[in-house]
Amino acid sequence: MSKKFQLYFLLSLLTIFFAKAQDPLAADDVEAQNKWVDSVFNSLSPDQRIGQLFMVAAYSNKGQNHQQLLDKLVEENHIGGLITMQGGPGRQINMLNRLQEKADVPLLVGADYEWGLSMRLDSTFTFPMQMTIGALRQNQHIYDMGAEIAHQCQAVGVHINFAPVSDINNNPDNPVIGKRAFGEDRVNVALKSMTYMKGLQDNQIIATAKHFPGHGDTDKDSHLTLPVIKHNMYRLDSVELFPFKLLINEGAQGVMVAHLQVPELEASLNTPTTLSKNTVTNLLKEELKFNGLIITDALNMQGVAKFYQPGEVEVKALQAGNDVLLFSEDVNTGVEKIKEAIKKGKLSEERINYSVKKILKAKYLVGLNDYKPANKENLEMKLFSSEAIKVRRRIYSGAMTVAANDKGSIPVKQLENKKIASLVVGPSRENTFQKYLSKYAQVDHYQLPENGRGNTLYNGLKNELSQYDLVIIGYHDINDRSRSNFGVYPDHLELIKSIAKETKVILTVFGTPYSLRLFEDFESVLCAYENNSITQEIAPQIIFGAIEAEGRLPVTASSKFRQGIGMNSTTLNRLGFDIPENAGMDSRVLTKIDDIAEEAIQTQATPGCQVLVAKNGKIVYEKAYGYMTYDSLTPVTTETVYDIASVTKVVATLQAVMLLNDYGLIDINAKLSKYLPELKDTNKEDIIIKDLLSHQAGLKSYIPYWVKTMDNNKLIPQLYTDRPNEEFPLLISDRIYGHKSLPDSVWQWTVQSDMRKKKNGRYDYKYSDLTFIFMHRLVETIINQPIEDFLYQNFYTPMGLGTTKYIASTILNKEIIAPTAYDGKFRQTQIHGLVHDEGAALMGGVAGHAGLFSTAQELAVILQMNLNGGVYGGNRYLSQSTIDEFTSTHFEDNRRGLGWDKPADDDKYSPTSRYCSLETYGHNGFTGTTVWVDPEFDLVYIFLSNRIYPDASNWTLMRNDIRTRIQDVIYESIFSYEKFKS
Repeated sequence: MSKKFQLYFLLSLLTIFFAKAQDPLAADDVEAQNKWVDSVFNSLSPDQRIGQLFMVAAYSNKGQNHQQLLDKLVEENHIGGLITMQGGPGRQINMLNRLQEKADVPLLVGADYEWGLSMRLDSTFTFPMQMTIGALRQNQHIYDMGAEIAHQCQAVGVHINFAPVSDINNNPDNPVIGKRAFGEDRVNVALKSMTYMKGLQDNQIIATAKHFPGHGDTDKDSHLTLPVIKHNMYRLDSVELFPFKLLINEGAQGVMVAHLQVPELEASLNTPTTLSKNTVTNLLKEELKFNGLIITDALNMQGVAKFYQPGEVEVKALQAGNDVLLFSEDVNTGVEKIKEAIKKGKLSEERINYSVKKILKAKYLVGLNDYKPANKENLEMKLFSSEAIKVRRRIYSGAMTVAANDKGSIPVKQLENKKIASLVVGPSRENTFQKYLSKYAQVDHYQLPENGRGNTLYNGLKNELSQYDLVIIGYHDINDRSRSNFGVYPDHLELIKSIAKETKVILTVFGTPYSLRLFEDFESVLCAYENNSITQEIAPQIIFGAIEAEGRLPVTASSKFRQGIGMNSTTLNRLGFDIPENAGMDSRVLTKIDDIAEEAIQTQATPGCQVLVAKNGKIVYEKAYGYMTYDSLTPVTTETVYDIASVTKVVATLQAVMLLNDYGLIDINAKLSKYLPELKDTNKEDIIIKDLLSHQAGLKSYIPYWVKTMDNNKLIPQLYTDRPNEEFPLLISDRIYGHKSLPDSVWQWTVQSDMRKKKNGRYDYKYSDLTFIFMHRLVETIINQPIEDFLYQNFYTPMGLGTTKYIASTILNKEIIAPTAYDGKFRQTQIHGLVHDEGAALMGGVAGHAGLFSTAQELAVILQMNLNGGVYGGNRYLSQSTIDEFTSTHFEDNRRGLGWDKPADDDKYSPTSRYCSLETYGHNGFTGTTVWVDPEFDLVYIFLSNRIYPDASNWTLMRNDIRTRIQDVIYESIFSYEKFKS
């Protein structure tokens, strides 16, 4: 147990030991509260006072008869409150506003929103279950969740949340509590219940600790029968009551009493704790000094209704000491029986009045003294706030638990030369889990649907998967019923066990932690607790080391998987995925990107595009817009591959140059001819590499090499053919193959090209494609291998990049590649999957200045490695000093770094947003591509498009400044969030 946890434990014990009477229902202005309570109380008739004790079930999805019944209960029985049940948020607001208008005294409205409004209402927000939250180590997230649920309660007219469940679920077979509890450890349950309670109550929603005195250790459901708990008082006091005592002493405003038979507290047979004076009055009120609202569990449940008639149960509940009669089956009979009991002296008017005044105090506390109708304006925004989304994600991420990691397989470190497959049990097609696994490595995906059965299928899967180095299994078909083996089929279990005997397996369990007892044979087990798109997105990030797992099992599943178990997995600096708010960005502001992207498509600046933003090592915005072509046949997705044009310079050739600089194989202050002797005695002999990389070496900006291979606008036959062979191996287009001599010709033409004129004795800055043709040659001369092989071996393959390729159409499916321009001058065809740049095409599709294809997400990996100081996935690729040197400016009148572009002092001519820091570096590409890194903001921005489709002379994207305007929005979202938080 950590020192911090020990301190919490001791403080909680001291708090309980020095229990003191307090009034949790007292408002800040007690005098005004008492005055209002007395005024309202004195205005009520005896029948109206009795009516205040009833809280009746109200369904916004039921018909006219139910609504008329509610009207009658409010107008004639003067009921004090409602427990809202199934329906929708808008319908509930309409119903409550109507009933509140009819009520003499505003109605106190409660609801079971343990994991948010979706527990009862459709079209609303879902937070994690309490069992999931029980795995958390950061309790602040629980407080934040309570606050968000409180705001959502207020939005739909609710004043009491019947939460938190404060039961200690120490019985794995419990059919009714289970995942609704925080776990089996009393301190963990107590602290998390208290934190949830404070999140609610600090935001003017009454919390309700339930189910007193503790419903955890039973295998019976009180909805169906009366569970019996046979523990002695020492055990009850030290375990079951522990959380309730802490919450009471920390100011709980409500407690719900369960329908339980506890002989130690009540000897009378078939007398549930709800109806037990020994439990409610003697224990809860007098011994534990609770003065808040005491609420019965629903009186229609069989745990009480099985033994007592309507009316009788209400009287006994009041005799026991309860204040609120929840979910009465028959209010008319209840009222009559209460009045009859008063006449017979079984209940006193003072007893009734005591509870009525408490209820009125609670109404004042939640603002019903100044009642205002709930408002449906901006309801969706209120119920799906960015803050709620942020909190939910933080909880799911923090709860993820590495329950076993015997050989350190989590996280997966080395990716090169490793065959990886995934198998999901349950889904019949690729799901979110598999989609996100593919964002980290090349993974072959398999599915075992629930109805997938038979030896032929099993043997085939086993044989195929055994050939892989690693199989990542996601088990999705898991329910909460231990008696049905949690829905796990024995033959499915045997199949994955047999796979684990043949190869390395990482198992992710998307379900109850109790099911872990079935998976003791697996060496690497990640417990995700729930099966939804969020957990399926987060689990791969832990498996591949983008984020750290820090959760702890909240319950014991077996001797191996005991409560408190959990290993902190390490992070490997890989990119993660998150929401903008968790990275300090305003998602509402980022929606402006949608408008700019749509403008680009509507104005035909480009048929489609990808936009990606990563901040603090997390991709927080990744969207695809439009189509690959203007015929709108194939939509762009985040997996669409683009010709990244001259972005190749910085994410390919320059990466190789920087690595060789690290190795000491290049001196950037040396002459280029030192490494390329063929430049001696030429006009390039004295070029300094630093000048070359800064584009101030005097080179022409561009050479139309392809023109030299044509005669009278026709291809020279000696240089081209329509079929490949040894002499013509270069793939120029789908129907044109170039002579093997063409790359050497391009090189000679480059060497022989004229230099620009000097100004004041030196060359000024002028961007040139030729820079990276020289650097390409330099790299290959030093490494003595093709540059593409060097890049694959040293960068792309170990990084897990599967679509970052040269000559893409020969490797990737053309259906995922966006076409670029129609070449009507040189190749006379649509360019699709081959490099658009004509000079790069003459070099066989692999050139220093162009040729690479990729996606925004894979480019983000390369840029994040640079932003990480050269480290990614647990590997060091480059040194921090080299990155710093190459991304800095070196000349006073030149904005460029070494190879990298930089912001300009003059916003008018800057290639970046006016908000960028001066540390920013990146590049803009001809085909409509952009990559920028801002170290000061820990930011990566990527924009990919094929703006040159079908015509390379389309400059609308640049004229309308689409890329930079989107970059502006990114910074505006950061500033907006900072302003909001301040």
